[in-house]
Amino acid sequence: MPSDAITTTITALRDLLGDRLSTGASVLDQHSHDEAYTKPALPDAVAFPETTEEVSDVLKICSRNGCPVVPYGVGSSLEGHIVPVHGGVSIDTSRMNKILTVNQSDLDAVVEPGVTRVQLNEALRATGLMFTVDPGADASLGGMAATRASGTNTVRYGTMADNVLALEVVLPDGQIVQTGSRARKSSTGYDLTHLFIGSEGTLGIITKLTVKLHGQPEHIAAATCAFNDIHGAVDTVILAIQMGLPMARVELLDALTMRGMNLHNPDLALPEQPHLFLEFHGSEASVAEQVETFGALVEEHGGSDFAWATRTEDRNRLWQARHNAYYAGKALRAGCNGVVTDCCVPISSLAQCLTRATDLAEASGFLAPMVGHVGDGNFHLLILVDPDSAEELSRAKELVEAVNRLALEFGGTVSGEHGIGIGKRQYLAQEHGAGYALMGVLKKAIDPDNIMNPGKLVTLN
Repeated sequence: MPSDAITTTITALRDLLGDRLSTGASVLDQHSHDEAYTKPALPDAVAFPETTEEVSDVLKICSRNGCPVVPYGVGSSLEGHIVPVHGGVSIDTSRMNKILTVNQSDLDAVVEPGVTRVQLNEALRATGLMFTVDPGADASLGGMAATRASGTNTVRYGTMADNVLALEVVLPDGQIVQTGSRARKSSTGYDLTHLFIGSEGTLGIITKLTVKLHGQPEHIAAATCAFNDIHGAVDTVILAIQMGLPMARVELLDALTMRGMNLHNPDLALPEQPHLFLEFHGSEASVAEQVETFGALVEEHGGSDFAWATRTEDRNRLWQARHNAYYAGKALRAGCNGVVTDCCVPISSLAQCLTRATDLAEASGFLAPMVGHVGDGNFHLLILVDPDSAEELSRAKELVEAVNRLALEFGGTVSGEHGIGIGKRQYLAQEHGAGYALMGVLKKAIDPDNIMNPGKLVTLN
């Protein structure tokens, strides 16, 4: 944008926010990148609003001057969502971090966007309730809604889209709108709540969320089991789902990932074979029955080393190892960077798709450990590259493209939970057809001047 316009914008924002408008080098750098391999880009300034009204005022100023706006949570996204490719103002919502209301009888809570999932669950600990969406990172709930996050609990409790009842959103012109309500269902007009969930900051800024809560289970058991191949593991899960076995978590880790996990966690000492990590919730009797039933399915499909744990410290140790799979994978190649990608396919196609994806990775010459939310058909590749090799990064991106095309071939999607950002925009027309053009119509109607996170998700001419 023209330098005089950005100067005018920064002057007006400084009058509004004072020292909560930063142009310091370290702050700009922090907001120039996320966890993706996307090239960083500096914003011109970073705003730290504390209220919805301040967000509205910031957007009115930016809209008036044609200044790009990029919402920022904690920077844990994986496809360059929060990289300000056209400069402008990053709006950091970290100071909007109040838990406003917990409605225990109705199992919901109203929170500001900067509240993180760990913060919310810590506050809920004494209530017997929990917030279930767990993408691994301690992400902000506003960011999780904007990227339609999910994670290890999705097979039982659903994604962010299933766990948000209502939103408060500030539109590009500063208008404040409310979507949805605390009622559990509605048939009144367009579903605006779900329009903004997954919009990745391209339509507005979420300033308040009403989220569903769930009762903390009476009893929890975690389990692990090994298989000779991925097909046996996936077939076990498919049959368990068809039988209605209520698994709370079911994660697939390939042999390469298990090797990295043993390197990263020497005390883990699990066989370097494809594994399932599982968790069961319910009464003590029902959990014991679920474990017994699943154990029989494991044996039927050639699994082994089926072991389960109920002590909190043992379960936490297991899931901490799973959440650290990214760092465990990097242990396979010293000094490497990780290029990550995720796809999602119908679960009946998952084993075949994974086999072909593994073949593509091996043919490319990369180590690429894989993990998957197998109950959802969602899998992730971590492609290990030399950070100083432009040639390796280029080949890694070619592998990402091949895996994305593979997912579409199987009737799937190029992202089950990481989102689109910059990294996957090129595949949307192929996946959605005329629906992608309709996304552009909606974007143009809500953000005609294209100031909201420009260059992401939907491109306006």
